[in-house]
Amino acid sequence: MARTLRLFLVRHGETVDNVAQVYAGSLDSELTNHGFQQATRLGAHFAAVGLTFTHIFASPLQRASKTAGKIREAQLTRTSTDTPEARVPDVVHVPLLMEQDFGSMEGKKWYDQPPEQKSSGVVSGGRGSKESMDFVDIESKDSLARRADSFLDEHLLSLLPENAELPDLVIGIVSHGIFLSTLWKRLLKRLEPKSVTLSPELQATARPSLEHLGGWSNTGYLELHMTKTSPEEPQPTAGPVPADSSTLLAKTQVTNKPIGKVEVPQDASSRSDDALQTSPDAQTPVHQGAQDLSRPRIGRGWSTTILTINGKDHLKGLKRTGGGVGSSRHDASQKSIETFFKRRKID
Repeated sequence: MARTLRLFLVRHGETVDNVAQVYAGSLDSELTNHGFQQATRLGAHFAAVGLTFTHIFASPLQRASKTAGKIREAQLTRTSTDTPEARVPDVVHVPLLMEQDFGSMEGKKWYDQPPEQKSSGVVSGGRGSKESMDFVDIESKDSLARRADSFLDEHLLSLLPENAELPDLVIGIVSHGIFLSTLWKRLLKRLEPKSVTLSPELQATARPSLEHLGGWSNTGYLELHMTKTSPEEPQPTAGPVPADSSTLLAKTQVTNKPIGKVEVPQDASSRSDDALQTSPDAQTPVHQGAQDLSRPRIGRGWSTTILTINGKDHLKGLKRTGGGVGSSRHDASQKSIETFFKRRKID
């Protein structure tokens, strides 16, 4: 009998520092009013397509925590009316999921970065800052990878014991642009050779390499469908997709061909730490299972299909409130106009 795991890697909603074009990795940047609406739309979207999350993990930074909270809130609303007996999981805050620490660049404008380092995708120190006694360097790629590995080992792998007859899982991980890119790359290293495929829709359009899927927009998400077959069953190329999914599973492996550009948000916190291959002569890396042998794999028998890259369907039709209101800090004490009129009707 097959087990399934649906995994969503979600970026937080827009923040005041995103709007101000300020580096905010470890800074606890607040959501804007627009970012709050993005998170609300995301939660409603997941509920509308029938997703029932079994686990929700989030960075403790408020921009991710509040985004995860809106996802859970929508789950509570749906289950209270449709399936009141269903349990909605609490959001588990995991410090390992925090964004890259930008060190002395925290709180500084993006354009303060030396021009020769802007194209690398990962932030480096400001001009002459390393000569200062109080200079703090940015968190390294190795440190990000170690944190991602620790999260996979301590939180995700513990939910996937070998040979266990457990219910299907739907897991949401709400984090930050740069860290999510690292987390995906480290997860990819755990998967078996030739076990990862793209949906036909993605094959026909973006055709990214598996390692470099592009950036995450605010509340954009990467959706993975993983299937584990029993030892006695033949392992399919890809398992069936639940009825509520809007995308069919891939039936073919990613081929070793040139790739096209993938939309990458021009937001510092969603920049990838590696450049995309766009040259006609570039070859798409095929996932041949170059796993880190010092780390356990997700497990044998799992096949993975990438269904959505930087999913933003929930943002269609959402417009920023004018007059600077949309870009202002969200104040939870301020009631929306919809809430105001609902109260007036009750009174």
